[in-house]
Amino acid sequence: MIQTIHDVAGLSVTVMGLGLNGGGLASARFFAEHGAKTVVVTDMKTEAELAPSVAELRRYPNIRFALGGHHVEDFRTADIVIKNPGVKAEGNPYLAAARVVETDMSIFLRLSAAPILAITGSKGKSSTVSALHYGLRQCGMTAFLGGNITVSPLSFLFETNANTPVVLELSSWQLADLARCPQLKPKIALLTSIMPDHQNWYGSMERYVADKKIIYRNQTKDDYTICNYDDAWGKQFAAETAGTVFWYSTEPLPPHLLGAWIAADGSARIRLRPKQDQLLLPPELSVPGKALKQNVMAASLALTLYGVDMQKIPDCMQTYSGIPHRLECFYQTEQFKFYNDSAATIPEAAAAAVNAFDRPVIMITGGTDKKLDFTALAPELKKAKALFLLAGTGTDKLIPLLQAQHTPYFGPFDSLDELLKALRETFSTVPEQTAVVFSPGATSFGMFKNEFDRGNRFKEAVRQCWQ
Repeated sequence: MIQTIHDVAGLSVTVMGLGLNGGGLASARFFAEHGAKTVVVTDMKTEAELAPSVAELRRYPNIRFALGGHHVEDFRTADIVIKNPGVKAEGNPYLAAARVVETDMSIFLRLSAAPILAITGSKGKSSTVSALHYGLRQCGMTAFLGGNITVSPLSFLFETNANTPVVLELSSWQLADLARCPQLKPKIALLTSIMPDHQNWYGSMERYVADKKIIYRNQTKDDYTICNYDDAWGKQFAAETAGTVFWYSTEPLPPHLLGAWIAADGSARIRLRPKQDQLLLPPELSVPGKALKQNVMAASLALTLYGVDMQKIPDCMQTYSGIPHRLECFYQTEQFKFYNDSAATIPEAAAAAVNAFDRPVIMITGGTDKKLDFTALAPELKKAKALFLLAGTGTDKLIPLLQAQHTPYFGPFDSLDELLKALRETFSTVPEQTAVVFSPGATSFGMFKNEFDRGNRFKEAVRQCWQ
């Protein structure tokens, strides 16, 4: 029903899910500022829990708050409901009462003419979108970054045009909300590694992956689909998409395939035409570990396909240093270098973290379970110099696996302060500089608001403990 910005005027809008990460806030502000008659902001959380977001919206006279629970009348009488991606639509009586349900993403895609470079996956998507956005800007383009990375694209809608690429990180939940949105037609769709995630929501890998596939549903041969050659699901995506397929891999690609790979000397090579290989990235990058190098390589491949001058890419991308909460080096002492990898919310991400360094690693892991399998993580944790566990239902599943393979550990601890105090007392001296890596491999519910709150509190606790 909204085809131009003028269609917003006079609407009654309900924003379902205010939250603290920007999406609901940006949606409420957008409709309030562009002529909506009323904007009802509703959330199961209380006003006290949402205080920072509520304070941001107090100045709008056409916003009404309905917090601490939902009321079906707010949905039944609204012209349009804007749903937070974290709200499950299936079996939801409030959404069932709504006339029209949209999201901030669907509204943006309708109203913006910007070319879309979209990325999804289970692991690595935030680092990849960030690297791609960084590369576009470093190479001289005006570009924007939004989506699951906690920036609503509505916040920069009016700065976009047909010449400003927009990089979107899309979660499976966001893609599910866009299943009937023909405007989701990325010029480039990139799929990172697919691993079991959100199984407490989906119940099966098939349903989870089905939502991931929505990213390329509307593509044509004039668009590009970038698939991970090392991932079993990548072959299925490549077979299904109508887009032109390019691959990326941590090993040399077969000669008949086009794409990028990491060579024996650690550099990344690219093949855009048969038998024409070129340098894409130098052997040494600013980010640590093979997994992050793979993400930067995938982003660099997308840059090339979008038309960025290939001669600029090696120098531009060599300086990319990563983003907060993804193997973020934030503090250093004579003995320790501290890394915040709080965005590692699945066991496979924590396994990658322990393997990302060529120095001794003290690993901090554990958290809340979301019906995932920790079997593959346990043997990787044997490689750590020491292992400290943060309490949680996921940790409860991990401990028997550690005990079965005789891997020693400290904890589990009920707080970061308690854990870090024990770590400092246990390792008052170390023979060489050691990486202390906080990579939970689980969600953050209970002890923290979300993974970003968890990461920020870890950084603050480290600074307090080692100041």
